[in-house]
Amino acid sequence: MKPLFKHNSGRLLGLLAALLLLLLAFVASIALGTTSIAPLKTLQALIRYDPTDSDQIIIVTTRLPRAMFALTVGASLAMAGAMMQALTRNPLASPGLFGINSGAVLAVVLALTLLPLTSLSQLIWAAFVGAAVAALLVYVLGSLGGGLTPIRLILAGSALSALFGALTQGVLALDESGLQNVLFWLAGSVAGKDMDTLLQVLPYMLTGGVLALTLAYSLTILSAGEEVARGLGQRTSLVKTLSAVAVVLLAGSAVSAAGAIGFVGLVMPHFARYFAGNDYRWVIPYSAVFGGILLLLADLAARFPVQPGELPLGVVTGLIGMPFFIYIARTEFTQRGGKHDESRTDA
Repeated sequence: MKPLFKHNSGRLLGLLAALLLLLLAFVASIALGTTSIAPLKTLQALIRYDPTDSDQIIIVTTRLPRAMFALTVGASLAMAGAMMQALTRNPLASPGLFGINSGAVLAVVLALTLLPLTSLSQLIWAAFVGAAVAALLVYVLGSLGGGLTPIRLILAGSALSALFGALTQGVLALDESGLQNVLFWLAGSVAGKDMDTLLQVLPYMLTGGVLALTLAYSLTILSAGEEVARGLGQRTSLVKTLSAVAVVLLAGSAVSAAGAIGFVGLVMPHFARYFAGNDYRWVIPYSAVFGGILLLLADLAARFPVQPGELPLGVVTGLIGMPFFIYIARTEFTQRGGKHDESRTDA
């Protein structure tokens, strides 16, 4: 499929338009909720905070951190998904489908229920360890029996996701008292966060994001094939290793901050490539902006159906992402089947 923008000038204008949409979604996330607040008062709270105004207190202490969490977590998951799809040349690759999210959640659940770890800084490292172990296991299992292929990676990721999910449920069955403490990690949410919590995970997200942007050109070449990349002088092993580190930083910090939120890393890179093509110097920034937009709007949509409560954020992203996943899966396997049949006919 040809990208919508074929030249860098068009891609830049498209990115600026996406940033404007991101800003509108951010303002809407702050202004709308159980208690709607006028846009002017929202702007006043951000520019000239009045601690005596109850609406401004709600904005600064509750909705602004929540919107910041949705933006940064969505951007991190989308960038991680874009890098995974470039590395594996698999359009179905994402932190959720490849077991990285479930590995991080399992590690957090183990830390909360079996170990004396309770602070967010400790849980962040637990999530990183879980994400790294999951990524390593997917790579090892996908390499068995003849090398890495998209199908093997999908099967390995799906199997490990199911295994980690079962282990998580088993741990919670042994310690039912800990279920309430980890329910947030299982469902995914950005509610009830404060800026201090965001500042604990933000350095890891920024480090992963900067690393992703630094590797963008190398990923563009690598996505064309490892032999092509080597022929052009790329140090493919180093690129893969650093990319894996970036994915673990982005996905691990996002899960540690907001729990298991699926489909963001799967869907948004496809939208990014629709606009920017396969140049990851553009795909990664587009993915980050689209990921932020998606999670801001999903979090906004989660607030209204069951007031005064709200839907888990992971449920909303699942409802959005599942139809797109089915479409991509059908398209991918249809294309592969067609190529396979054609090769048999030629033979």
